[in-house]
Amino acid sequence: MKIFIKNIFLFLFFAAILNCNPQNANNFKNKIVYQTDQLIITQISENSFVHTSFLQTNDFGNVPCNGLIVRNNKEVVIYDTPTDDNGSEELIKWISEKLNAKINAIIPTHFHKDCLGGLQAFHNHKIPSYAHIKTIELAKENNYTVPEKGFENALYLNVGNEKTITKFFGEGHTKDDVVGYFPSENIMFGGCLIKELQANKGYLGDSNVEAWSNTVLKVRNEYPNVKIVVPGHGKFGNKRLLDYTIKLFKTN
Repeated sequence: MKIFIKNIFLFLFFAAILNCNPQNANNFKNKIVYQTDQLIITQISENSFVHTSFLQTNDFGNVPCNGLIVRNNKEVVIYDTPTDDNGSEELIKWISEKLNAKINAIIPTHFHKDCLGGLQAFHNHKIPSYAHIKTIELAKENNYTVPEKGFENALYLNVGNEKTITKFFGEGHTKDDVVGYFPSENIMFGGCLIKELQANKGYLGDSNVEAWSNTVLKVRNEYPNVKIVVPGHGKFGNKRLLDYTIKLFKTN
């Protein structure tokens, strides 16, 4: 009987350890933690949140636009702003009051309004902004709010005791698309370079369709262990989104 009880105890002990393993992040149950008419925030892992705002367009109607918040030790880094300054103010307030966190940086992943339409609000709060040098050039050309600090190939920023990686892999949806990665949770923000499953090609006015597939192939090869992929529009998922986008834009 004593041996049986001991074995039961050992089973429960190791089960508890396994349940604490970071690999169980895949079992996290996604949940909406904030919602208004102009902003939705969905927690997708212990320390990552998708923020979704809306952009009224002539060709595609009222389009939901995603960004990503990653958190560690009372600090956050944000990929893409909400689509306007009001949405950004709402997001900044939520992070301050509900996460009780400092925003280390805002990183627009390309120059379109669904990425930097609410950038001025971050600047008003003295929150530093970073973007690819091409994004800065294109923002200036289009008379948009201009990100403050530029990088060419890669940007590494701390968030608490962890880091974020932002890299330029090549042209695709635009000439300046970059991809964000949060290694501690193996979560990628692909932005508009990456399509949700079953999506069509969408707006191609600033795209390099010929290069798009190869660019995403480089992304997939760089991050083979990615668990969650967040696209610029639509539902997040796993690395199947990368494979789908590669196939969608394959030209030969």
